[in-house]
Amino acid sequence: MYAKYLKRLLDIILSLLALTVLSPVMILLYILVRIKLGSPVIFRQNRVGKNEKIFTMYKFRSMTNEKDAEGNLLPDSERTTSLGRFLRSSSLDELPELINILKGDLSIVGPRPLLVEYLPYYSDYERKRHNVRGGLTQPEVLYDKVFPSWDEQLEYEAYYAENITFATDLKIIIKTIKIIFGRCSSNYGGKTRESLIAEREKVHPAEVSDLR
Repeated sequence: MYAKYLKRLLDIILSLLALTVLSPVMILLYILVRIKLGSPVIFRQNRVGKNEKIFTMYKFRSMTNEKDAEGNLLPDSERTTSLGRFLRSSSLDELPELINILKGDLSIVGPRPLLVEYLPYYSDYERKRHNVRGGLTQPEVLYDKVFPSWDEQLEYEAYYAENITFATDLKIIIKTIKIIFGRCSSNYGGKTRESLIAEREKVHPAEVSDLR
């Protein structure tokens, strides 16, 4: 009952409430990002949602468009400013995703919406993460994993997709709030990890074939 009906109803109510209450903050961030990081203010990227449907996810941009002498974008670490790191550490860069939740692309809680090019690299079990909507906050926070390995993250998310309950979602939301306040004083916003493709291409070819 909760997973099939009430979860979506709560997503609509909470996202509408959050957009209303946080609209002044979002307007302020829009202005700051435009001044400090440039245009476009909203970063758009295709991600994979429920039933592997592709949708456009929105975030406040957290990097500049600085390029080298040959016109190529500089590495992420060189394009991330102090404002960008703050936005990531505080998760304020993700506020525009509330619009995705209202539209039905995302849920408040769910697997992390990932890149389209990662689709061939999941195991059959890991693909179960796409049986539900992706989330603004993810189940791995319950395991004290702010920055989990890919294997850990995908396992947590597939398990979550098969075991959704209101109690679990509430725990994830509460834990997320605690983590956000904790990581604001850390270097979370400046951390990066290897892509799923790069990590799994290191695996023996036969194993990679099984994953695909």
